[in-house]
Amino acid sequence: MSNSNLYTSSVGEISFSQRLADLSALFKVKLTSLVVFSSMMAYLIGTSSFVLIDFVLLVVGGSLITFAANTLNQVLEKDYDKMMKRTAQRPLPQGRMTVSYAVLLAGFMSLIGICALSVTNVWAGLLGTVSLILYAFIYTPFKRISSISVLIGAIPGALPMSIGCVVAQGTITPLAIALFAIQFFWQFPHFWAIAFLGHEDYSNAGYKMLPSKSGEPDMEVGYQSFLYSLMLYPVIGALWMLNYLNPMGVLAMGIITIIYSYYSWLLYKNVDTESAKKLMFSSFAYLPAALFILLIFKIS
Repeated sequence: MSNSNLYTSSVGEISFSQRLADLSALFKVKLTSLVVFSSMMAYLIGTSSFVLIDFVLLVVGGSLITFAANTLNQVLEKDYDKMMKRTAQRPLPQGRMTVSYAVLLAGFMSLIGICALSVTNVWAGLLGTVSLILYAFIYTPFKRISSISVLIGAIPGALPMSIGCVVAQGTITPLAIALFAIQFFWQFPHFWAIAFLGHEDYSNAGYKMLPSKSGEPDMEVGYQSFLYSLMLYPVIGALWMLNYLNPMGVLAMGIITIIYSYYSWLLYKNVDTESAKKLMFSSFAYLPAALFILLIFKIS
């Protein structure tokens, strides 16, 4: 079987530019770049001696594992992606790529990515493997069963920060756990704001993403988002008490977290798309801002 036949399925010959676009969609390149960015920043926050080869292996390994996880996610959700406007044009539901081709890619990327992280240290390789398994094989199918999937998905979603720190420090340290906690708690308001706005699309595919008992975008979504945003404050305090963050950093982190909590509270009070959009955009700003604060104001 030729590579072309392996790639294509129910449609004719695919142009090179379309193949590149399909691979970008399959790998979720934009999302992956954000994931790898957080891992890179965590490395810089955690390191006391920059090692180029470790940094390169982190970027390569993290990128490939995330590509693989996103690919397997789309393989498992191929039939459901057809039901959502946001995902209907992806290569697998459109038949521009075969499942066997996607699985083969995911297999190679998983192997190379895990090996790359493992070269830095065994903990990084182990956490990368756990992240891949949780995201692709537990979080993905659970999305159609219960909104608890958001909690499950937040674990692999936060592990890249830990992995970056573990590559820098050689083992799982309190800083690695604190960085994990920041990204873990940040994800709930972030994701629920997106799920609030895309509720109709998610419902069409049978996904249960909102924390409310009714499964509808009601005030419970904002309330739960607000509660999880409050969990960021003890983490900030822990970073200060563990002597990882100086007082100016604590103040800066506190300010941006107050803003993030405010927008979560706003969604609870208003229960409307405008408030959900404000929370979503504030979440986009919060994480990179937090990472730069942690880097600039860290105690060496």
